[in-house]
Amino acid sequence: MTAFTLHTPASAPEAAKTILEDAQKRFGFVPNLYAGLAESPAAFKGYLGLGTAFSETQLSQLEQNVVWLAVSVANQCEFCVAAHSFIAKMMAKADPALVVALREEGKLPDPKLNALAQFTRAVVHQRGWIETAQIESFLAAGYTKANVLDVILGVAMKTLSNYANHVMQTPLNDAFASERWQAPKK
Repeated sequence: MTAFTLHTPASAPEAAKTILEDAQKRFGFVPNLYAGLAESPAAFKGYLGLGTAFSETQLSQLEQNVVWLAVSVANQCEFCVAAHSFIAKMMAKADPALVVALREEGKLPDPKLNALAQFTRAVVHQRGWIETAQIESFLAAGYTKANVLDVILGVAMKTLSNYANHVMQTPLNDAFASERWQAPKK
């Protein structure tokens, strides 16, 4: 295993120091994903830039969390599933039953959110080769063509962090420990 440094504002490359300081102020700690991404300020800024753009989509905060969790489960990212389960419950006020369904790749209780999760999973599993019927089903659930592209943006953002976490073997922060998740054996 190649060990990656979990940077602090003091140890990070110059271009990442301020970002880590801001994260410390915002969250009260530095998420280990951020600490690892600081190794490459360009990758770190790319991830944050995708996150900013995704926050500007027409998807609600809850819908964004549905996308993040659906992608992270599909990509088997234990760090992101735990972190986004915590964020979904605490910040987006998601019903815990919704979070459990997402973590288990099950059917969501809300039909529109279920369509969003199914479409997101299809984008990941099919690597973007979505069938017309799948797009039509997503649109029939109340989403728009812009939302199709919004989901792809969310998939790109989470895939970057999921793959980085796989490579870095990012340890879970204590703040997310209550939401620990283990990927099923394949």
